Amino acid sequence: MKKLSLLLLLCLAAQGSHAQAQVQPRNIIFMIGDGMGPAYTSGYRYFVDNPETEAVDLTVFDRLLVGTASTYPDDDTYVTDSAASATALATGVKSFNGAIGVDTEQKPLQSLLKHAKRLGKNTALVVTSELNHATPASFVAHNKSRRNKDAIANDFIDIRINGRPTVDLMLGGGQQYFQRSDRDILQEFRDLGYQTATELSQLHNITSMPAIGIFADKGLTRAIDSDTPLRLSQMTSAALALLKKDSTEPGFFLMIEGSQIDWCGHANDIACAMREMDDFAHSIQIVEKFVEENPDTLLVITADHSTGGLSLAADKEYLWRTEVIAQQQHSLAAFSRNLHKDADVEKSWRENFGYPLQAQDLVALKEGMTTPDNTYDMVLKLSSRYSNTGWTTHGHDAVDVQVFATGSGSDLFRGFQDNTDISKKILQLMEGEPRP
Repeated sequence: MKKLSLLLLLCLAAQGSHAQAQVQPRNIIFMIGDGMGPAYTSGYRYFVDNPETEAVDLTVFDRLLVGTASTYPDDDTYVTDSAASATALATGVKSFNGAIGVDTEQKPLQSLLKHAKRLGKNTALVVTSELNHATPASFVAHNKSRRNKDAIANDFIDIRINGRPTVDLMLGGGQQYFQRSDRDILQEFRDLGYQTATELSQLHNITSMPAIGIFADKGLTRAIDSDTPLRLSQMTSAALALLKKDSTEPGFFLMIEGSQIDWCGHANDIACAMREMDDFAHSIQIVEKFVEENPDTLLVITADHSTGGLSLAADKEYLWRTEVIAQQQHSLAAFSRNLHKDADVEKSWRENFGYPLQAQDLVALKEGMTTPDNTYDMVLKLSSRYSNTGWTTHGHDAVDVQVFATGSGSDLFRGFQDNTDISKKILQLMEGEPRP
């Protein structure tokens, strides 16, 4: 039986006990794993573990872990949505579920990104969702409802600081909101001198800032279904290169979101979630290297909430089959969408999941394929049972999330804190205020 390396854990703890030099960070990188509760980081550790090594291999999440945070919104539900939690992380103020950058009285709030812009820093957003989705939107826009997608997209160019849009570099999805019949916001950015790209393969054509790359109609293709599964990592590398090239004396503020961890969690698709975690982990490693080479940089990573009530075992069976999860070729949504009764269901299953269905399960699947929703539910039920993965909800849950940090000022994030405290501490470091 493999065990976590005690020596390595002790070394990591010892490293964490030495506070880093308390200099004001010039660059701030804030990374958010949407829906990434503690079960996801634990699951990722086992998912990528090398079975040939004696101990369970630690991941970048284990290396950088410094604390935890509560996520409750400003009501009595305890369970936040992505908009309220993103608003808390972006502004340091709790609000109601659905709120984008506004308080409980629907008044606009100052975000970290906007404060950075006023300080003269370059600003950037990198996401795999739409740029006007809840998390990135809360750093830029103000709206009482996350559902007002067109109005939120308008804010990306209509809200100005010193006569310019608030974000200097944007990479993500959402073309249908930024190129509409009533308004072509992408062209308006071009008119302001922004370089633009509409395909991920064109990313290399963005050579300077300001720039906006919108690479999908809505969110980017899920990692498990994509020809470019490390697309967040690719955008992260490009963003850091551009920010480094266009370096200003005040530095930069960059928010990176692993957006679709949450989407896979809502779908209760563990293989989909682990592929998104892999892309997010690779992105963190890229940023971690940047921090090592640029010690005047602070990296803070957290989640906005946890999704799905994920458990790494189910039904009183004491195992979790990562080898089964690793074999899945496409998301449950993509597989179910292309699964038809008149096709060879058994062959399709084996090709996508890497193992055959038991006879009774094959019969149950065929009988359950009465509607697209029923087909998905059957596929989900069977795939979860074969991997022994548990889920309690298709929504969010109220568990605390983890906080990870490294670089200048990272010791400030150790221990327990509220999600609003993370934002307040980043602002404190940004302004160079003395700390206790």
